[in-house]
Amino acid sequence: MNLTETLSNLVQQTAFFNLTWGNYIMIVVAFVFLYLAIRKGFEPLLLVPISFGMLLVNIYPDIMNMPGEGGGEGGLLAYFYKLDEWAILPSLIFMGVGAQTDFAPLIANPISFLLGAAAQFGIYAAYFVAILLGFNGKQAAAISIIGGADGPTSIFLANKLQQTEILGPIAVAAYSYMALVPIIQPPIMKALTTEEERKIKMGSLRQVSKLERILFPIVVTTVVCLLLPSTAPLVGMLMLGNLFKESGVVRQLTETASNALMFIVVILLGTSVGATTSAERFLNMATIKIVILGLVAFAFGTASGVLLGKLMCKLTHGKINPLIGSAGVSAVPMAARVSQRVGAEADPTNFLLMHAMGPNVAGVIGTAVAAGTFMAVFGVR
Repeated sequence: MNLTETLSNLVQQTAFFNLTWGNYIMIVVAFVFLYLAIRKGFEPLLLVPISFGMLLVNIYPDIMNMPGEGGGEGGLLAYFYKLDEWAILPSLIFMGVGAQTDFAPLIANPISFLLGAAAQFGIYAAYFVAILLGFNGKQAAAISIIGGADGPTSIFLANKLQQTEILGPIAVAAYSYMALVPIIQPPIMKALTTEEERKIKMGSLRQVSKLERILFPIVVTTVVCLLLPSTAPLVGMLMLGNLFKESGVVRQLTETASNALMFIVVILLGTSVGATTSAERFLNMATIKIVILGLVAFAFGTASGVLLGKLMCKLTHGKINPLIGSAGVSAVPMAARVSQRVGAEADPTNFLLMHAMGPNVAGVIGTAVAAGTFMAVFGVR
């Protein structure tokens, strides 16, 4: 083999000769996401691995080949993605979230459950809109769960409903909207409330006993999983992580679940989700519809939470600030922080964070229940 042929083979092996215009577009999108994550700080723990997975798969598509595809042993990220399909990574994420979450604000103010439930209205609204746009029932259900702003649940439900063809757009939309909570929610919140309502100060929450904290994850797991057994992987792991935290007797497990294990899972989940966004799968009209539907669902969820908050404000004669209703989506704790920020803009002495955490953690449970409801409707276990 002469030098010219060797150099020719080397050049032909570069990615430049194998990429489509769509791949180049997705590479640019990956760069934009990296910019938003690193420069703007939009949910970097999620967007950095997702955008890097997007970059990798559009430069080297074989990295997502399953064993036997293309005559190879399988790409690295294909093995990561299998853990998504088997619901392992989303469930482990929930365990880590549970180990990091304080349910005391929800226990102290059980009415927060209603605000968390109201924010799930966006999911069901998006489901019917998706049906009108031509998606079938399972596709519509998988897409609509984006409205809960809960990436792991979106991945979990899409896989359970066998909607892997649209998993990439669903996951990217869900995580993108989670990252963009501080941008999307405030205009909706301000449009639906008056300045006087935003200035409302809420009284201090009562102290929650250690017994209540320990019983809460046990009771929620028992009740929810008896009613909707298919939610056990998500709700069960969420509450197991919280029980680690609240029991006080397994500090090592709490630290592992909320730190080392959590971050390992985020790397595997993020890169594999990003790698589902190859140009062939991502650049089509269905993707555009999914992204728009996700935004509609998220906006409806935010609005419905705020509107129920306004109703509760009226019924309690001004004791509840409607802003905390927007925290009923599952983006913990970012949505609660947004409620705090918008309230503080109206009155710098207003402190809503702990009150907003009640609907926020209720939203995590509510989104998992919504996913379980769809699975029950379609006979999926």
